[in-house]
Amino acid sequence: MATLHVLKVFVGENGAGGNPLGVFLDGGEVPDDLRHEVAARLGFSETVFVDGAGLGEVRIFTPGTELPFAGHPLVGTAWLLARERSEVPVLRPPAGEVYARVEGDTAYITGLPEWAPPFEHLELGSPSEIEALSGPPEGHDLVGVWAWEDEVAGRVRCRVFAPRLGVEEDEATGAHAVRLAARLGRAVTIRQGVGSEISARPAADGAVEIGGRVEAVEVREYEAQ
Repeated sequence: MATLHVLKVFVGENGAGGNPLGVFLDGGEVPDDLRHEVAARLGFSETVFVDGAGLGEVRIFTPGTELPFAGHPLVGTAWLLARERSEVPVLRPPAGEVYARVEGDTAYITGLPEWAPPFEHLELGSPSEIEALSGPPEGHDLVGVWAWEDEVAGRVRCRVFAPRLGVEEDEATGAHAVRLAARLGRAVTIRQGVGSEISARPAADGAVEIGGRVEAVEVREYEAQ
């Protein structure tokens, strides 16, 4: 049996939204050849397997593929390690070294835009147009659709569709936030999905720091064999 932690990441105002995440802090309890299957069975947009907690070594799987970098899994894992083991200043997914910090119920990670999947960016004229979408715009299978809620204040309304990765619509997408903040060249607060909230700001050397509030949902034993 493996121990599975379930979290919500990028939780918004009054507990709204938050992207579900599965984390196995002892990733070795799940054999490498079963990880795709386990991620698909769990059905979260991403599941994390921590292979070296002290060194921050992690692997990230969607129901359809393995990712070298992803935002909400790394934010959630940074928070969980600080809560259950010890805070790790650097996480090491396959993409490279990701700096992490935790402040209470909020965690932050810093990544490079080129590590993120190659999301398209489609700007619409108003948040109401974003709300009206019934699915991804025709012809797009990896796209962030966004509009300004308040350009002066840096508030953005966004929805992200990623069927290419096995995720029809993601509730909160940190990797897309990294690319969007880099594209806009400014700090933004992104309201995504049904109420999730992501903060994103360009940092040094082309990197972007993203962060948000994390909540623990449950811990349960999982039969991974």
